[in-house]
Amino acid sequence: MKKFFAAIVLAVFALVGCDTGSSAGPNDDPAVESSSSVIASETKQSNSSSSVETISSSSLQGDKNSSSSGQNEASSSSLKSESTEKSSSSEKLSGASSSSAGKAKSSSSVVTLAMPCKTETEDNCEYGTLLDERDNQVYKTIQIGTQTWMAENLNYETGNSYCYKDNCTKYGRLSKYGRLYTWGAAMDSVGTWSTNGKGCGYEKKCSPTYPVRGVCPEGWHLPNQTEWNALFTAIGGQSTAGQKLKAASGWLAFSGITNEDAFGFSALPAGYSDGCWGYSNREGYTACFWSSTEHSSYDAYHMRLLYGRSDAGLSYSYYKHYGFSVRCVKD
Repeated sequence: MKKFFAAIVLAVFALVGCDTGSSAGPNDDPAVESSSSVIASETKQSNSSSSVETISSSSLQGDKNSSSSGQNEASSSSLKSESTEKSSSSEKLSGASSSSAGKAKSSSSVVTLAMPCKTETEDNCEYGTLLDERDNQVYKTIQIGTQTWMAENLNYETGNSYCYKDNCTKYGRLSKYGRLYTWGAAMDSVGTWSTNGKGCGYEKKCSPTYPVRGVCPEGWHLPNQTEWNALFTAIGGQSTAGQKLKAASGWLAFSGITNEDAFGFSALPAGYSDGCWGYSNREGYTACFWSSTEHSSYDAYHMRLLYGRSDAGLSYSYYKHYGFSVRCVKD
């Protein structure tokens, strides 16, 4: 009788064992296989395999600690599916985190935007003054964003500087247009005021030390290419910088262009000297300002405004021996 009862018990256990063994394993379950493929695909596309592997390892470890050795395959499949969802969620969070980090990084280098202070009828700009102790000339200044600029063209007389059309009676020391300087004169290539731009001139490749005081008064310097770009950004971008920087009067009229002088920079169309054949642009058409950034031994970057354009140019299209205006920026 005991043998008969034992035989029955063994038969029951055998049946239970067969049922358990016939359950679909992870490699036979299309849903699980699909989840694995998704993980592999997402991992490959997002190039974040380490994140997926970390989540999977964590889930498996938790599975090991919380599951008994006799847990069935259906439960295992459920955990794998949950692991897949966690991996996908983690990747989304990781992407969002990366995006936020990118924004934070870019925001740290954003130039402070300036608020317009001038309209056609009102001038609410807060101007300062600059005394050039070399010749006692006084200039108006203006803060735009985080920069402080001269609001008038430099008018200090030095070698290789000119009055517009050589008429110093009308356009000379007390002129609203200031003087025109070759790049070497603007950089103080002879080293009269500092050595940061010494040796920089036409047909002379140089390596200036920034900031370059150049011909500017003490405590001020010739703006480099980056500082001009910062000015454009502060007033809303280069595409509209021309009409926002140009003085409201003095420019030749052009259909569709309204010169606002919205920030008190008051750029006037002083023209320029080409250094060889005289003055290429008559009064009212053009304003060109030197930067301290060299392009080659023959040319350097300059900021240019034209009467028929609303943007501002920043290029190296003219030679260093041309005579351009100078606006200094505070150290």
